[in-house]
Amino acid sequence: MIDFKEQIAKEISKNVNLPKEEIYEYIEVPSDEKMGDFSFPCFKLAKELKKAPQMIAEDLKQNIHFKEDFMQKVDVVSGYLNFYIQPQEYIKNVLNKIDASKENFGKSTIGNGKNIVIDYSAPNIAKPFHIGHLRSTVIGNAIYKIYKFLGYNVIGINHLGDYGTQFGKLIEGYKLWGKEYNIEENPIDELTKIYVRINNLCKEDETVLENCRNNFKKLEDGDPECVELWTKFRELSLKEFQKVYDLLQVSFDSWNGEAFYSDKMQEVVDILKEKNLLKPSEGAMIVDLSEKDMPPCIIEKTNGSTTYATRDLAAILYRARNYDFDKALYVTSYEQILHFKQIFEVAKYLNLNEKYTQNLVHIPFGMIQLKSGKMSTREGNVIKLEDLLNEAISRVNKIIDEKNPDLENKEETAKKIGIGAVIFNDLYNSRIKDEIFDWDTMLNFNGETGPYMQYIYVRTRSLLEKAGYIPKLEEVDFTQLLDEASLKIIKLIYSFQDTLLQASEKYEPYILARYLIHLSQNFSSFYNENKIIVENKALQDARLYLTYSVGLVLKIGAELLGIQMPNKM
Repeated sequence: MIDFKEQIAKEISKNVNLPKEEIYEYIEVPSDEKMGDFSFPCFKLAKELKKAPQMIAEDLKQNIHFKEDFMQKVDVVSGYLNFYIQPQEYIKNVLNKIDASKENFGKSTIGNGKNIVIDYSAPNIAKPFHIGHLRSTVIGNAIYKIYKFLGYNVIGINHLGDYGTQFGKLIEGYKLWGKEYNIEENPIDELTKIYVRINNLCKEDETVLENCRNNFKKLEDGDPECVELWTKFRELSLKEFQKVYDLLQVSFDSWNGEAFYSDKMQEVVDILKEKNLLKPSEGAMIVDLSEKDMPPCIIEKTNGSTTYATRDLAAILYRARNYDFDKALYVTSYEQILHFKQIFEVAKYLNLNEKYTQNLVHIPFGMIQLKSGKMSTREGNVIKLEDLLNEAISRVNKIIDEKNPDLENKEETAKKIGIGAVIFNDLYNSRIKDEIFDWDTMLNFNGETGPYMQYIYVRTRSLLEKAGYIPKLEEVDFTQLLDEASLKIIKLIYSFQDTLLQASEKYEPYILARYLIHLSQNFSSFYNENKIIVENKALQDARLYLTYSVGLVLKIGAELLGIQMPNKM
């Protein structure tokens, strides 16, 4: 498929003293399609050429030349050079590429030879996998899939919260009251009860809190009883977590959590000591970051046990050596912005190549909150993600029973729609925004939602089934698609790969989610204005092929977001 921006950049570069690659970056797609398909802001050249942008635009218009079958016209508007591609050039390029690529449409080799490590999901062992973990899981999964589709070698890591003081608390609680709870049968709920109970006791009794801290130190030192209990909690938890991952169809390449780095942290401590960066502070060992306007990074606590920071620094060393990453991405809540600023700063002292330390990226997202306020495992007011997903499926089942009781594969369809609704709802807005959790919002089946996108996809399938065939491309008369509604869809399909590139560069799956809604809405308008099955065979073939193309792109895009498409609704 011809890159129209590249052709425009190439022609402009012949007339100005700027490389084609730089001009390419400046070329925009106007928000108002009446202003052209592409636009070049001549303000970018004003300083170098010492001319007004309007004059630069007029000069360029006179001096650039395109073939008539490629460029319809070039206009100057307020210092912008606006380009209008010949409609048939769009149609030919898009449909030829669809025909050649099929389910690989939009795929790229841009990432070939580059390694991306993505750290996401990371629930805490022995705690509920609640809706607060939904965002990291689905945002990380979408970024993972998009990068992979663009040719990168992607390593997805579930950096489990399987270490830390909370295990000292849990071990102490289990020692005190373990016989009262059946953790084999209902591990997470029972362990949560123990955790809430021990936390309440810690608030009342400082001695108990000290015992908990000592338990974690014993765990770090390999105490057999503590290690045995920790292993049991971890295995039972992972079994429960897998139920959620199966529902979401999320998988990982590595399950190395915090505990994996327990024997790798000493190297971090040794390097920082060797460089005289470790300083005592109130009994703890810290790296002073005051010159960077940050609080100190605590490496060892007062009792000698390690911290999140120590483990994250050990993980950076391990990932650099074992994955040779070009980028290491961390998908966590914005509450951890300072934490990652600190460890990324300290990582610069770990004797690593700048290739690694300059390409550590924190991808923060907003919190999901209950209407009543923030969730807390300590207080016991959380909504389990498995319950949420099953409730979504149940609600869709009721809608199907009301509207289409004879639908085949009802259970499977309800699963795809219900879980798709939850995922899409989470990915439809910029990740940095906070979300107030509300059933009505989460499972709204009207408007700009996952079920709406799925419905449009199902509509494309039913139209093709009704016709009984998908036309061969050589039978499609491109001139039948020159109407405004058809061209809007063609141009949207053309921009699919660029949408994926933007989503990957900004780490923003919502760019793809919004694109899919826009494509769905445009097809809906097209379908409402035009009959697909008509007597004119040439017109029918063209519109059927366009319908097939829309369905294909919707399915590819949805799968990149982690959403499955039903065949019928």
